[in-house]
Amino acid sequence: MAKKNKYDNESITSLKGADRVRKRPSVIFGSDSLEGCEHAFFEILSNSIDEAKEGYGSVIDVVKYDDGSYSVEDFGRGIPLDFNKGENRFNWELVYEELYAGGKYDNNNGGDYEYSLGLNGLGACATQYASEFFDVEVHREGKLYTLHFEKGANVGGLKKTRDKASNPMTGTFQRWKPDLDVFTDIDISDEFLKLTLKRQAIINPGITFNLTVEGGYHSSVDDSDELHFSYCYPEGILGYVKELAHDTSITTPYTFSGVGQGKDREDKPEYKIKFDIAFAFTNDEPVIRYFHNSSFLENGGSPDKAVKAAFVAVVDDQIRSQNLYKASEDKITFSDIEDSLTLFSNSFSTQTSYANQTKKAISNKFIQAFMTTEIKEKLTIWFIENKFDSDKAIAQILANKRSRETAEKQRLIVKKKLMGNTETIGNKPAKFVDCRTKDKARREIFICEGDSAAGAIKLGRDAEFQAIMPIRGKILNCLKASVDQIFRSEIITDLIRILGCGVEVRNKHAKDLNNFDLKNLKWNKVIIATDADEDGFQIRTLVLTMIYTLMPMLIEEGYVYIAQTPLYEITYHKSKDNTETYFAFDEAEKNRYVKDKNPAKIKLERSKGLGENEPDMMNLTTLNPATRKLIKVSPEDADIMKESFELFLGNNVARRKEYIEANGYKYADQY
Repeated sequence: MAKKNKYDNESITSLKGADRVRKRPSVIFGSDSLEGCEHAFFEILSNSIDEAKEGYGSVIDVVKYDDGSYSVEDFGRGIPLDFNKGENRFNWELVYEELYAGGKYDNNNGGDYEYSLGLNGLGACATQYASEFFDVEVHREGKLYTLHFEKGANVGGLKKTRDKASNPMTGTFQRWKPDLDVFTDIDISDEFLKLTLKRQAIINPGITFNLTVEGGYHSSVDDSDELHFSYCYPEGILGYVKELAHDTSITTPYTFSGVGQGKDREDKPEYKIKFDIAFAFTNDEPVIRYFHNSSFLENGGSPDKAVKAAFVAVVDDQIRSQNLYKASEDKITFSDIEDSLTLFSNSFSTQTSYANQTKKAISNKFIQAFMTTEIKEKLTIWFIENKFDSDKAIAQILANKRSRETAEKQRLIVKKKLMGNTETIGNKPAKFVDCRTKDKARREIFICEGDSAAGAIKLGRDAEFQAIMPIRGKILNCLKASVDQIFRSEIITDLIRILGCGVEVRNKHAKDLNNFDLKNLKWNKVIIATDADEDGFQIRTLVLTMIYTLMPMLIEEGYVYIAQTPLYEITYHKSKDNTETYFAFDEAEKNRYVKDKNPAKIKLERSKGLGENEPDMMNLTTLNPATRKLIKVSPEDADIMKESFELFLGNNVARRKEYIEANGYKYADQY
């Protein structure tokens, strides 16, 4: 039965003052979580950026304090806070206590903030309302103005004194502590602050952004209580593209710009737009970023659509004009271009339609149309005037296209192969020996080298819960191999099917293969069992590399083990009828055992390979949970493994040579 709540004319209420933000922060900041808190920070920062962009001050200082507060200081003209006759109110009330109030609304007519990020008049007021405290200091016209707010309410009014400095500065200092009554988390990470300031330095050439983090770190090298970072890019986006493409560039970094004026609809007013684009084709991971009015467009929008349409049209025209397509070959897609493209787009407009207040995408129709036309024109000129570079770019794009198409065909074949049920007799991998139990909490799989080792394990194992998968020779190095090569390997696809949990593929052309699910893992322990010699160590490393590359979660969750096989078999004849056999797993263990024994009564042998061991010895040393030694590949090893794998097995040959030249002497006595 419905409750009979009163619902009449007095039931309708409105939020007033600070409650407009404090009770509904998501409306303004997009979220009441840390993301919303980060957006509030950017609102304050953006106002200082707008001032610096107009030529008033070239340095912005940001501080993260120990008490959880933040400050932004610029050296512009200083926010006007005194009495405003036109509004018949003090400006500090308009700026910090009124939503939709500010000095940037007439920006389409050549005002100070013609191309501005903070257009909505929300940032300063909304952030103040959402803060535990908010302090303002403004140096302007030889005076110092100060304000203090607590939980959205002003305390003490505006204080104005004569600036005591002999050479009075101008600028605005704002320090605030986000309120935990408003946001669920207020601890903005150092990495977010560093990334934000670096991005702003890249897209605002000549402005220096300084970051200080209180309580930095303490070490034997530096016992500073602060961390300091500084970012400045005099060449802006071109300078950063040069930095990114330094060692991997196919083409010389290039930049072009455009300026225009138009409207989104015939009955709408005209507005201005300008943009800069810097790009290079590289052999490195692609990096494409869009910024508009200094805001990072995480979801793109109009500039993203313009870049994609223009690049595809121009590159396709160039390929057709040179007859480089094969007969009946499909045209290129932006994905083929993007695979080798590093590009930064930095645009500004005097009117902007954001997807929402968080400014992650824009939807202006004129911006999209104007940028598409301009990019097509400028890019066509680049292809004509830079023939050497453009030919290399086209060759790489076509290579990307054909690689993508091959990968897509291979993906379908592999997907069918990986989906096979290993329990079906006709689909069972060759030489795989399963165990009887279906209880995943008990099942163990031994990945061993060759048939002889598999035979020895089979005779010594407990067939109830121990299974065997022999691998034939050295498997593929998955760090160097392409997705296509990896999944052409029968050994690897068999191992994937037997493990049962699927794979994580970091290749956008093979996303359909990303079917990893830890719940589908068929084993409690994945044990790599190889001989204690050079070949065995190499095979072990390659299997670990495969797991690390295709299913790293198995390592992170502690399912992967290494069977520690003995290095020495020591027979000690205590007496005529009393003989003791001891297995030493390393030199130190051997030395400890023989230290106090009569050498004449000791028989020392290097342990045989797994395939030569008797079943009872195999059970004792490698298989029996009560007596074996397993090394668990722990989550803490993951970072070390990543660095080591990429150093010794990756594609950076120069780095590997440098390491060997610097460190090779440390290992010389082992050979």
